[in-house]
Parts: sequence; C-alpha cells; structure tokens
Amino acid sequence: MLLLEVLPREFYERAPVIVAEELLGKRLLRKSEENFLEGMIVETEAYYGLDDPASRAYHGMKNYNKAMWEEPGRAFIYNVHNNWMFNIVAHEPDQIGAVLIRAVEPTKGVEIMRRNRPVGNIFHLTNGPGKLTKALKINKSLNRISVFSGESEIVVANNEMQFRIGSSGRIGVRKDLQKDLRFFIERNKFVSKRLP
Repeated sequence: MLLLEVLPREFYERAPVIVAEELLGKRLLRKSEENFLEGMIVETEAYYGLDDPASRAYHGMKNYNKAMWEEPGRAFIYNVHNNWMFNIVAHEPDQIGAVLIRAVEPTKGVEIMRRNRPVGNIFHLTNGPGKLTKALKINKSLNRISVFSGESEIVVANNEMQFRIGSSGRIGVRKDLQKDLRFFIERNKFVSKRLP
C-alpha cells in the first residue's frame, strides 16, 4: 500500500463534479487482514448539499449524513434498500458534498470478490454501487475512514491511462439538477447503465 501513489486529501478539496470526473480510471483498493482487492473506478456521481434535491444532505444535517459537511477525503457510507453505498466526501472549504462510486472494473482479487458476491457473469460483479460494496466487503464499519492515508483499509491511488469520458443525469433520482453529474468511462463493460 505504501508504494502506491495514493491521492492526497487536497484532491478531494474541490467541487464534487470535478472530483467525480477525475476519479475515473483511478484505483480503488480494499485491504483487510486476509486479502487485498482492487478495482478501477469506471463510474461516479457527484452530489452537493442543501440545494441538491437528490443529495443525502438536502434535508439538512442528520447523524447518518454528517460526513458530507466534514473533512474531504473520508468515506461516507449509508444504506439504500439493504445495499451499502460507498461515497467519498468531496467539497470546497465550508461547502457540502460527496462522490458516489457507482461501478469499478475488478483488477485484483477477483476470485475473492466472486466469493463475496457470487455471480455467473463477471460484468455483473461490480457494475453498480450496491454490487461493488458487497464484492469488496465495504460496509458501515468503514464509515468516515480516510481514503488518503496509505495505512487505511480503503485507499484511492493514481492510475495513468487514456479513455473517453461520458456523462449523463444521475441514475434513479426523482429530482435532479439540470446538469450532468454522472460520469463514466465510455465503452467500459462494468459501467452500470448505458446512456438513456
């Protein structure tokens, strides 16, 4: 873990839309006592604060969403329909925001991921926010941990590669802001949904 170029806290101290787009292609690493899992981030969504009707922060600060107001670069994990959603807090100073990691392309520890979440088709293993948290064993116990510390159980590391970025409105929201806040690597087979 220490040899990786882990993204620093400053990476997340920017507007969620910028962080969401620039997280594409980066390496998400999950370390536990018994194994080491890795996936490349291929799909994200940006969320803002009190003015964003699709955000967990829209109705104000609660116990479960406090992290969105706190230090950028920490995990924000909450439950939707019995699935854990893994977000990374991202915002400018004195702002509110987070980026939902919607899908990853598994690159290391794939067999372990398949034991964690048995599926026949590899492209269905981590192609959605609830799917990837099951495969990587990410749950509420990891809420608020730092993703910029090399010693953390979850880190995000740099990864130089070329790809085309697609964008759209966010998936499954009733009210959305009038701009694209979902980003994905075009033609990647692990992206959860194609363009409408």
